[in-house]
Amino acid sequence: MEAWAILLLAIVLEVAGTTCMKLAEGFTRPLPALFMVVFYAGSFAALTIAVKRIDLGIAYAVWAGLGTALIAAIGMVYFREAVTPLRLASIGLIILGVIGLNLAPSR
Repeated sequence: MEAWAILLLAIVLEVAGTTCMKLAEGFTRPLPALFMVVFYAGSFAALTIAVKRIDLGIAYAVWAGLGTALIAAIGMVYFREAVTPLRLASIGLIILGVIGLNLAPSR
């Protein structure tokens, strides 16, 4: 269970890093750019620790999939990106894919 908590931390840090990427405005704002690098480094460190106990394919799919879904939601809510039925359905499919991978037998 601890590995899953570390994976969740990796996802949160990745989402924070990606949000800072947007806020850095192409490296024209140094503080968000610095935070982006720090958050990404922390995310990869946590992901590296998590894959010691979680299958690599599962851990990476959960990290990438949930990170993508969260960033899409943040983009729509906070950065006023378009909310369309196709985008919402696509986010739902990402989440279903992550669930499906977790339900599949690991060996």
